[in-house]
This record gives sequence, structure tokens and C-alpha cells, in this order.
Amino acid sequence: MTDAHAADGGAGRRAAVLGHPVAHSLSPVLHRAAYAALGLDDWRYDPVDVTEDGLAAFVGALDASWAGLSLTMPLKQTVLPLLDHVEPLAGVVGAVNTVLVQPARGTPVLTGANTDVYGLVTALGEGLGTGGGPVRRTAAVLGGGATAASTLAALAQLGCTTPVVYVRSIARVGGLMRAAHRMGVEPRYAPLETAAREVPGADVVVSTLPPRAADDLAAELDGVPVRGVLLDVAYDPRPTALSVAWDRSGGPVVGGERMLLHQAVEQVRLMTGRPGPVEAMDAALRSALASTPATR
Repeated sequence: MTDAHAADGGAGRRAAVLGHPVAHSLSPVLHRAAYAALGLDDWRYDPVDVTEDGLAAFVGALDASWAGLSLTMPLKQTVLPLLDHVEPLAGVVGAVNTVLVQPARGTPVLTGANTDVYGLVTALGEGLGTGGGPVRRTAAVLGGGATAASTLAALAQLGCTTPVVYVRSIARVGGLMRAAHRMGVEPRYAPLETAAREVPGADVVVSTLPPRAADDLAAELDGVPVRGVLLDVAYDPRPTALSVAWDRSGGPVVGGERMLLHQAVEQVRLMTGRPGPVEAMDAALRSALASTPATR
């Protein structure tokens, strides 16, 4: 997406992160730090608790004072029929985590985008030490939801087009299969209970499972030698049991907060039309995390 899509930098613009629950979100920390660094003192960014049932009414009430929305699950898919336009990447992935609100005569025009893929590629690039460049690697994905679809797109950019996807029920991944087909990615699907035997040999492992859902797998992996990079998109509790086990087993770990940071940097660019101030946002995120006791 180009900056032609970005919101006008006018006064009093609003943005928010929507979800249910959403009070725990670190998105306000990141976006507010960006506004401060960019001198957008009259911009505001708030967490707003919105359920799937309430999303249509909220989106329908948006006016020209709004610049954009950040969406958490399960709203990333619920929002799709409520939009005027969907950016190609978001359409292929089948998930929108960013809504741009563009002033128009009458009702604002709503455009859906996906910055999760950018966040995943950039965060994995930090762990791989490649800057996110494409290199052929073996990859494993834990989970089969919307974040898994974004992960497949990110892995494809990194040269991994035949990953193994580990899911609890293969019968329930029809949406992911269709997204993979649209991307030209050819994953193999396997039961989650087989992951402990296979993921130690993968070059890249991305867990898209909800918080604590990978704890049993972590217990199985503890002490088993691993070679690849792990990105666990969950960051609450922090560090996750899977991250701790992977680190003990000798593998490099990228925390889910790195994905959160980089997807937010891209959101700021799209909503404000200015490059996201990575250093300021990173510092604010580290400060927020440091003030929250680590849990196990």
C-alpha cells in the first residue's frame, strides 16, 4: 500500500484498537509513542471493547475524524464484509488487522489492510539475521487460524513455500487451506500432537497458538535439542512456556512483542502517511514490558 492511501494529517484525528477483551492491548503504548515522536499532539489512540456482534454498528458510526482502526481476533475476519475496499495482500490472506478511514463526501471510505505479514517478516528477520531476505528454509507453523494465514504469507516471502502446519483438527482448517491456495503456498497439514517429534529439526518455527495453548508442547520439547528460530506470537504471559523451553534447548527465540512492534510501525505509516518512528515505539514497548513482571 502506498502513502496515497494514508489518512490526512489534519487536526484532531482519532484511531483505536478494537477487540474483546482489549484492555490488555499494548497497541495504545505503541501508537501514542509514535504520535508523540511525530509531533501529532492532537491525535488520540484508545482501546475500545467491541464484540463481533457490535462491530458493524461501530464501523457504521465512523466519521471523518477517524484515521484508522487496529483489529484483534476475531474481528480480523468479521470486518471483511463491512469494508469498501480490501488491499490485495489482506484479501489473499483473508484477514484484515488495519482499517483506514478516508474522508469522502458523505460516508467515509473504509479500506482494509494487513500489516501482520510485515510484522512477521520483520520480526523473523531479526531472529534469522537476514533482514527478512528470501532464503529457502524448512518451516513449521503451530495453529490454523487467521494469524497462521498471515504466517504462511510471511514465510513465503522468506522463501518457505512448503511449511508444515500443525493443528488440533485438520477438519477445521478449510479457511487456511483456501488462503494457502490463493497464495500459491503448498503446506502439509499434521496433527498438533506430532509437532514435538518434528519441529526440533525445522529452520523456522512460528507458534500462532493462543496464550498457554502451547504449554503441553513446551513440556515435551524441554531439553530436546532444536536448531531453528522460534517466533511465538503470544507474549502474555511473558516469557511463554514454549519460548522458555526452546531457549533451554538451544534455539534462538523471537518474542511475540517484536511482531507487535513492527506491525504497529506499518500501521502508523498507513494511518498518518509518515514513517513509523521505530526507535521511539520500541523504547515505549520495552518500558511497558519492563514495568510488567515476567511470568512463567
